[in-house]
Amino acid sequence: MEEKVIPYKIYLEENEMPKYWYNVKADMKKKPAPLLDPKTLKPITEDELSKVFCRELVKQELNETDRFIPIPQEILDFYKMYRPSPLVRAYCLEKKLGTPAKIYYKFEGNNTSGSHKLNSSIAQAYYAKQQGLKGVTTETGAGQWGTALSMACSYFGLDCKVYMVRSSYELKPFRREVMRTYGASVTPSPSMETKIGRQINEEYPGTTGSLGCAISEAVECASEREGYRYVLGSVLNQVLLHQTVIGLETKTALDKYGIKPDVIIGCAGGGSNLGGLISPFVGEQLRGENKYQFIAVEPESCPSLSRGKYVYDYCDTGRVCPLSKMYTLGSGFMPAATHAGGLRYHGMSATLSELYDQGIMEARTVKQTEVFAAAEEFARVEGILPAPESAHAIKVAIDEARKCIETGEEKTIVFGLTGTGYFDMMSYEKFHDGVMTDYIPTDAEIEKSLEKTPKWADPQSK
Repeated sequence: MEEKVIPYKIYLEENEMPKYWYNVKADMKKKPAPLLDPKTLKPITEDELSKVFCRELVKQELNETDRFIPIPQEILDFYKMYRPSPLVRAYCLEKKLGTPAKIYYKFEGNNTSGSHKLNSSIAQAYYAKQQGLKGVTTETGAGQWGTALSMACSYFGLDCKVYMVRSSYELKPFRREVMRTYGASVTPSPSMETKIGRQINEEYPGTTGSLGCAISEAVECASEREGYRYVLGSVLNQVLLHQTVIGLETKTALDKYGIKPDVIIGCAGGGSNLGGLISPFVGEQLRGENKYQFIAVEPESCPSLSRGKYVYDYCDTGRVCPLSKMYTLGSGFMPAATHAGGLRYHGMSATLSELYDQGIMEARTVKQTEVFAAAEEFARVEGILPAPESAHAIKVAIDEARKCIETGEEKTIVFGLTGTGYFDMMSYEKFHDGVMTDYIPTDAEIEKSLEKTPKWADPQSK
């Protein structure tokens, strides 16, 4: 039988774009543990969460029963500017590697923000506008989320205040300037303009910051401004929900040509792109319809799944946010100033943490220099310069493809190319100049951080 010819890029028609987000929690028999109020230590209510987040986003966060949630038409109209995004067959990479594996990547960098983050930022800005808010506050690591949110807020006429992790603020000045171009105010974190920022600077003198620090500052800022709410770019279920347009499109494109993936790979920081990519496939597996291998790729410098503990912990360094049961390195963990700023979060999405704990997905860690070597190898044959975060998935995809050379297996590998690295040239410069280093935290450093996690009993424990 003649093999069907697969196009270099699989484009979906506009009418094939998802009209609903997929809520994987609806198919999970064992649900993620509830968020806890940091003061009462009881499951947080909708009213309590609504003081921090937009009301409609809170409903999405707490929804565990509806498998599909309709995407409002105004968001769909915005999505049409850059969606559906292409699913690309990496023929050139396959040829260079000499692998029998078939490699596909879902490319999310074909929009002005340069990453997948726009999928959720436009939704969150929409709900903020619908609620009649003046503006929103947020944190950003590498700057991709801040860039996407500043663009979304500009579209809806909202004020946008961004706390950018100091290491990225200094290493990625061009992303900072894109945010300012869209009208956002950008502050390096930890700063001296918030109470929590001043406390962190005092406790950790000279710190380059972390996403946990920036989250604390953004929440404090929102709580002190009338008509403002805090929005988050990863970790929460509402964000994973919006990002399922990635996985839904990927599945539709593969189904169109009768392709079933064996391995699905995504980089993992807080979990938004990984969760968005794998959720529809995880749902099939949970329902007993198919089986896949899911791989979360973490930096060795911040290995929350691989070396963290599955316990309740604060979502932020300042300990003002709800507590989440997740794989964590401790809310006070200060990762090294690595170049994959978007993966420098101390914890992992509660939903993905539960799936990992159930053994539904696995985790791998990779060194920074190995990641940039893989990014360069990919760029030279596929013509896209990947973001450092995305390159973590590329590294493991190449590893899996090389295994197929040894075994002779013709596996189909799919990974998420979450964004472009054209604003990360200072990082590439350090790699090319040979001054980039690999940092791996010691067991003692992680244990010291984990000692500060809350010590009460898990409400779901037997």
